[in-house]
Amino acid sequence: MSGTTRPRPRLAAAAAATAAAAALALSGCSSSGSSGSADGQVGFVTAKGTNISRAEVGHRQDAPDIAGNTLEGTPVKLSDYRGKVVVLNVWGSWCGPCRSEADDLQRIWDKYKDQGVQFLGINTRDQEIKNAVRFEQEKGVTYPSLYDPAGTELLKFPKGSLNSQSIPTTIVVDRDGKLAARAVGGQVDDALESMLQPVLAEPKP
Repeated sequence: MSGTTRPRPRLAAAAAATAAAAALALSGCSSSGSSGSADGQVGFVTAKGTNISRAEVGHRQDAPDIAGNTLEGTPVKLSDYRGKVVVLNVWGSWCGPCRSEADDLQRIWDKYKDQGVQFLGINTRDQEIKNAVRFEQEKGVTYPSLYDPAGTELLKFPKGSLNSQSIPTTIVVDRDGKLAARAVGGQVDDALESMLQPVLAEPKP
Protein backbone atom coordinates (compact mmCIF):
# COMPACT_ATOMS: atom_id res chain seq x y z
CA MET A 1 0.00 0.00 0.00
CA SER A 2 1.21 3.50 -0.73
CA GLY A 3 2.11 5.70 2.26
CA THR A 4 0.82 8.80 0.46
CA THR A 5 -1.98 10.59 2.33
CA ARG A 6 -4.82 11.56 0.05
CA PRO A 7 -6.65 14.91 0.47
CA ARG A 8 -9.79 14.76 2.54
CA PRO A 9 -12.25 16.94 0.58
CA ARG A 10 -15.04 16.75 3.15
CA LEU A 11 -12.83 18.15 5.88
CA ALA A 12 -11.49 20.85 3.57
CA ALA A 13 -15.01 21.87 2.59
CA ALA A 14 -16.11 21.95 6.22
CA ALA A 15 -13.16 24.14 7.14
CA ALA A 16 -13.96 26.54 4.30
CA ALA A 17 -17.60 26.72 5.37
CA THR A 18 -16.58 27.44 8.95
CA ALA A 19 -14.27 30.23 7.82
CA ALA A 20 -17.00 31.73 5.64
CA ALA A 21 -19.48 31.65 8.50
CA ALA A 22 -16.99 33.37 10.77
CA ALA A 23 -16.38 36.08 8.19
CA LEU A 24 -20.11 36.60 7.77
CA ALA A 25 -20.60 36.94 11.51
CA LEU A 26 -17.86 39.56 11.70
CA SER A 27 -19.16 41.52 8.73
CA GLY A 28 -22.68 41.64 10.18
CA CYS A 29 -21.68 44.57 12.38
CA SER A 30 -21.80 47.02 9.51
CA SER A 31 -24.24 45.24 7.20
CA SER A 32 -26.73 47.38 5.29
CA GLY A 33 -29.32 44.70 4.72
CA SER A 34 -32.28 46.88 5.64
CA SER A 35 -32.14 48.94 2.46
CA GLY A 36 -33.86 48.09 -0.82
CA SER A 37 -37.47 47.57 -1.83
CA ALA A 38 -38.60 47.11 1.79
CA ASP A 39 -38.07 50.85 2.29
CA GLY A 40 -41.35 51.61 0.57
CA GLN A 41 -43.30 49.72 3.19
CA VAL A 42 -42.46 52.36 5.80
CA GLY A 43 -42.26 55.39 3.54
CA PHE A 44 -38.46 55.63 3.54
CA VAL A 45 -36.75 57.00 0.44
CA THR A 46 -32.96 56.64 0.31
CA ALA A 47 -30.98 59.68 -0.80
CA LYS A 48 -28.86 58.77 -3.82
CA GLY A 49 -25.27 57.93 -2.96
CA THR A 50 -25.92 57.83 0.80
CA ASN A 51 -27.01 55.38 3.47
CA ILE A 52 -29.62 57.83 4.78
CA SER A 53 -33.34 57.33 4.16
CA ARG A 54 -36.17 59.73 4.96
CA ALA A 55 -39.96 59.51 5.15
CA GLU A 56 -42.02 62.59 4.43
CA VAL A 57 -44.71 63.80 6.81
CA GLY A 58 -47.90 61.90 6.02
CA HIS A 59 -45.97 58.84 4.88
CA ARG A 60 -44.50 57.82 8.22
CA GLN A 61 -45.32 54.77 10.30
CA ASP A 62 -45.58 54.71 14.07
CA ALA A 63 -42.44 53.75 15.94
CA PRO A 64 -43.03 50.87 18.36
CA ASP A 65 -43.17 51.76 22.03
CA ILE A 66 -39.99 49.89 22.89
CA ALA A 67 -39.42 49.54 26.62
CA GLY A 68 -37.14 47.97 29.20
CA ASN A 69 -34.37 48.95 31.58
CA THR A 70 -31.38 51.13 30.83
CA LEU A 71 -27.84 49.92 31.42
CA GLU A 72 -28.13 51.57 34.83
CA GLY A 73 -31.32 49.64 35.62
CA THR A 74 -33.78 52.53 35.18
CA PRO A 75 -37.12 51.72 33.47
CA VAL A 76 -37.52 53.50 30.14
CA LYS A 77 -39.89 53.45 27.17
CA LEU A 78 -39.95 55.41 23.96
CA SER A 79 -43.32 57.00 24.67
CA ASP A 80 -41.76 58.73 27.69
CA TYR A 81 -40.29 61.16 25.16
CA ARG A 82 -43.42 61.90 23.10
CA GLY A 83 -43.33 65.56 22.03
CA LYS A 84 -39.56 65.45 21.56
CA VAL A 85 -37.54 64.45 18.51
CA VAL A 86 -35.87 61.19 19.48
CA VAL A 87 -32.64 59.81 18.03
CA LEU A 88 -32.40 56.04 18.47
CA ASN A 89 -29.02 54.40 18.00
CA VAL A 90 -28.68 50.60 17.86
CA TRP A 91 -25.21 49.56 19.00
CA GLY A 92 -23.06 46.91 20.64
CA SER A 93 -19.75 47.11 22.47
CA TRP A 94 -18.39 44.41 20.13
CA CYS A 95 -19.05 46.53 17.02
CA GLY A 96 -16.17 48.53 15.51
CA PRO A 97 -18.31 51.09 13.62
CA CYS A 98 -20.28 51.67 16.85
CA ARG A 99 -17.07 52.58 18.62
CA SER A 100 -16.07 54.91 15.78
CA GLU A 101 -19.35 56.85 15.75
CA ALA A 102 -19.80 57.12 19.55
CA ASP A 103 -17.89 60.41 19.82
CA ASP A 104 -19.97 61.97 17.04
CA LEU A 105 -23.23 60.86 18.61
CA GLN A 106 -22.22 62.29 21.95
CA ARG A 107 -21.24 65.64 20.38
CA ILE A 108 -24.60 65.94 18.60
CA TRP A 109 -26.41 64.98 21.83
CA ASP A 110 -24.53 67.70 23.73
CA LYS A 111 -25.43 70.23 21.01
CA TYR A 112 -29.16 69.48 20.77
CA LYS A 113 -30.25 68.08 24.13
CA ASP A 114 -31.62 71.47 25.23
CA GLN A 115 -33.55 71.94 21.98
CA GLY A 116 -36.29 69.35 22.45
CA VAL A 117 -34.16 66.39 21.37
CA GLN A 118 -33.67 63.11 23.23
CA PHE A 119 -31.09 60.45 22.41
CA LEU A 120 -31.75 56.82 23.35
CA GLY A 121 -29.36 54.00 22.62
CA ILE A 122 -30.49 50.41 22.14
CA ASN A 123 -27.71 48.08 23.20
CA THR A 124 -27.98 44.62 21.65
CA ARG A 125 -26.09 41.31 21.60
CA ASP A 126 -24.03 42.25 24.66
CA GLN A 127 -24.71 39.22 26.85
CA GLU A 128 -22.51 40.72 29.57
CA ILE A 129 -23.97 44.09 30.57
CA LYS A 130 -20.62 45.10 32.05
CA ASN A 131 -19.15 45.22 28.54
CA ALA A 132 -21.80 47.72 27.44
CA VAL A 133 -21.33 49.82 30.57
CA ARG A 134 -17.56 49.87 30.06
CA PHE A 135 -18.06 50.97 26.44
CA GLU A 136 -20.14 53.96 27.52
CA GLN A 137 -17.66 54.90 30.23
CA GLU A 138 -14.70 54.72 27.84
CA LYS A 139 -16.48 56.75 25.15
CA GLY A 140 -18.02 59.29 27.56
CA VAL A 141 -21.60 58.55 26.49
CA THR A 142 -24.09 60.34 28.76
CA TYR A 143 -27.48 59.63 27.15
CA PRO A 144 -29.38 56.50 28.28
CA SER A 145 -29.33 53.16 26.50
CA LEU A 146 -31.98 50.48 26.72
CA TYR A 147 -30.44 47.06 27.37
CA ASP A 148 -31.80 44.58 24.79
CA PRO A 149 -29.27 41.71 24.57
CA ALA A 150 -31.60 39.32 22.73
CA GLY A 151 -32.91 41.96 20.29
CA THR A 152 -36.49 41.50 21.49
CA GLU A 153 -37.32 45.20 21.26
CA LEU A 154 -35.72 45.50 17.83
CA LEU A 155 -38.14 42.91 16.47
CA LYS A 156 -41.04 45.25 17.32
CA PHE A 157 -40.13 47.70 14.54
CA PRO A 158 -42.29 47.62 11.39
CA LYS A 159 -41.03 45.40 8.60
CA GLY A 160 -38.54 47.25 6.42
CA SER A 161 -37.72 49.92 8.99
CA LEU A 162 -34.98 48.17 10.93
CA ASN A 163 -32.85 45.10 10.23
CA SER A 164 -31.70 43.76 13.59
CA GLN A 165 -28.54 42.44 11.91
CA SER A 166 -27.56 45.88 10.60
CA ILE A 167 -25.58 47.45 13.41
CA PRO A 168 -25.11 50.31 13.96
CA THR A 169 -28.37 51.81 12.77
CA THR A 170 -29.61 55.29 13.70
CA ILE A 171 -33.30 56.24 13.51
CA VAL A 172 -34.94 59.64 14.02
CA VAL A 173 -38.45 59.58 15.50
CA ASP A 174 -40.53 62.74 15.10
CA ARG A 175 -42.51 64.51 17.83
CA ASP A 176 -45.59 62.44 17.00
CA GLY A 177 -43.71 59.19 17.58
CA LYS A 178 -43.34 58.33 13.89
CA LEU A 179 -40.31 57.01 11.96
CA ALA A 180 -38.86 59.99 10.10
CA ALA A 181 -35.31 59.07 9.07
CA ARG A 182 -32.84 56.20 9.18
CA ALA A 183 -29.14 55.64 8.54
CA VAL A 184 -27.46 52.24 8.36
CA GLY A 185 -23.81 52.07 9.36
CA GLY A 186 -21.55 54.36 11.35
CA GLN A 187 -22.27 58.09 11.15
CA VAL A 188 -20.34 61.33 11.59
CA ASP A 189 -21.50 64.73 12.86
CA ASP A 190 -22.61 66.18 9.53
CA ALA A 191 -24.64 63.15 8.52
CA LEU A 192 -26.31 62.96 11.91
CA GLU A 193 -27.29 66.62 11.75
CA SER A 194 -28.58 66.23 8.20
CA MET A 195 -31.01 63.61 9.55
CA LEU A 196 -31.96 65.49 12.69
CA GLN A 197 -32.31 69.12 11.66
CA PRO A 198 -35.19 68.79 9.13
CA VAL A 199 -37.28 66.84 11.64
CA LEU A 200 -36.47 69.29 14.42
CA ALA A 201 -37.53 72.17 12.15
CA GLU A 202 -41.00 70.71 11.57
CA PRO A 203 -43.90 72.55 13.28
CA LYS A 204 -44.69 71.35 16.74
CA PRO A 205 -48.04 69.50 16.99
